[in-house]
This record gives sequence, C-alpha cells and structure tokens, in this order.
Amino acid sequence: MSHHALILFAHGARDPRWAEPFERVASAARQRLPGSRVQLAFLELMSPDLRTAVQDAIARGARVVDVVPMFLGSGGHVRRDLPALIEGLRTDHPHIELRLHGAIGEEPSVIEAMAASACESVAASKPA
Repeated sequence: MSHHALILFAHGARDPRWAEPFERVASAARQRLPGSRVQLAFLELMSPDLRTAVQDAIARGARVVDVVPMFLGSGGHVRRDLPALIEGLRTDHPHIELRLHGAIGEEPSVIEAMAASACESVAASKPA
C-alpha cells in the first residue's frame, strides 16, 4: 500500500479516444514511480472526477496526493476551478497533504519536447 498518489488532472471530452494520450502518460508515470499510485482524473465529461480520484487514493492508503494539471497553460480551469476543488478536498480531508502543481504545459521540459517534436515533424515532411 502506497502512501503517495499522483493524480494527472485533465479536462475531459465526449470522445473516449481523446484520453488515450493521457493514459499513455499515466502508464509512463507508473513506470517511473513504482511505489506510488498514479491515476487520471477529469474536470468534466469523463470519470473519475477529481474528488473520486482523491477519495480512492485515500482509501488505498495515500497520505500525500500530488495533483498535476495536464493542461498546456494556466487558463481559468487551472487558475480558478482547480484551486477551488483542491481547497474543498483539503477541508474534507485535513489529514491528507494535497499538493497542487502548475500546468504541465508550462514546464520547460514539456515546452522543449513540444518544440522538438514540431521541428521533427517539419523536417520529416520536407522533400529530399
């Protein structure tokens, strides 16, 4: 039983295929954090929602829960909606350490990876 959980928080969509890249990210994170519970949670249209994911992590023994927004930038959901959700969960679970991180798309390593991928795509499509 792990005392740590990582929740990758994404927007959600009607088309279940939309979540496939996030599932691959979660799978890769599980390999990097073998002692932690890693799961996805969604703001809307998909499940589980954040409250359910946090409650599940707590039920499985987590005492520290990191929430990483899988958003490219810090729009309204990351600046307003998510902090309000986290504060509600902190009130409901004062014995748990809930740590909210910044939008993943604003991390330098992610910016560099996206730029490299874009450039590789362009290079691959140029005629020889």
